[in-house]
Amino acid sequence: MTLDEHKITRIESFTFRREFPRYMGNNAKVGPHGKTGIEKIRRIHSNQGAIGIGRSSAPDESIYCFIGCSVGDLFDPAIGTVVEAGFLDAPLHDLAGQILEQPVWKMVGARAGNSIEVYTGGIYFDDLDPQDSPRGIDAVLEACQQDFDAGHAHFKLKIGRGFKFMETARGDQRDIDVTRVVRDAFPNSKILIDANDGYTLERFRNYFEAVSDCEIYWVEEPFLETVYDLKALRAFLKDISPQTLIADFENRNGRNEKPPSPFGRWRADHLEELYKLGGDGLIDVALMDVGSMGLTAWRKVMPLLEANGIKGSPHAWDAPLKTIYAAQVNCGLGNGEIVEGVPGLVQGVDTSAYTLKNGILTLPNLPGFGMSIDESQVLEYSDTHSRIKR
Repeated sequence: MTLDEHKITRIESFTFRREFPRYMGNNAKVGPHGKTGIEKIRRIHSNQGAIGIGRSSAPDESIYCFIGCSVGDLFDPAIGTVVEAGFLDAPLHDLAGQILEQPVWKMVGARAGNSIEVYTGGIYFDDLDPQDSPRGIDAVLEACQQDFDAGHAHFKLKIGRGFKFMETARGDQRDIDVTRVVRDAFPNSKILIDANDGYTLERFRNYFEAVSDCEIYWVEEPFLETVYDLKALRAFLKDISPQTLIADFENRNGRNEKPPSPFGRWRADHLEELYKLGGDGLIDVALMDVGSMGLTAWRKVMPLLEANGIKGSPHAWDAPLKTIYAAQVNCGLGNGEIVEGVPGLVQGVDTSAYTLKNGILTLPNLPGFGMSIDESQVLEYSDTHSRIKR
């Protein structure tokens, strides 16, 4: 049966609780991130009995217009979701996969198999919490060990304590100490660092010189970069640690488009800037958020990244389901780098078909995203069919 034969008859909205395994504190500029949040999930029904689910935070009134549309009018398996239906990008990918009886990673290309390396993105300034009685560096090690025991093998460490949470020199030294302690405790793990633009070029050089023997896998958003700064950083790394990658563009230029648009919140000219930086050898890994950019936009962008020598690693922080989407994108499209693992779960969303072991996330060979929901865990509910809320 084709997508055109399926008409959308109903769209349900579920709000579930998202929970991290521990309190997530500050990064260089933002925080605290807390321990819980909410996740809005849409479930789409077709007149042929197919069902698709996925994250979608758009207001209910923005999706009523899709009732009665054929799935084929809204989604092309070779491309993704039409711009107008971008609010339903994830659930439409799942629905199409269910109808075509294909996992999303196969539907989008199956270029890289069904497993991918992940790192934990949940290591924050644990040493500075709680504010009235900081626990020190041992708290960072405890967080790393907790995620290691859950199947992670690689760690992204937040640095930049000297930007606002500690006196600059003391904060920079603490960043050095944390990096070295984690490397000593986990000698076989990849260590990635993320400054959230909390350094200057000069301070970052000083930090990196002090940890250059720690085999840093990538540096992410070390400072508010200019082309001049990126050239200086590349030259510096080439001399001191040539294997270290430069990762950026998670939040470049403010993501200031209002969806729906072809690239989510990213403007086309900002992406052109990224391609040029990659072509000039100044950016190795692009990090646009998989939620705010969307799966369809990543499907458009990834071949252009590859053509310009840039790997893709969709940013996934704050939502465990975004890790699944990022993994599906990279496994399907290829040209992917290690992706961000978000420790935790969404209560009421069953992702047990996915396995994480020794830093490798294995995707199921199930239609769509291979997930289901448990309605007994719902916090809020609305239904575009009956327009009821509870």
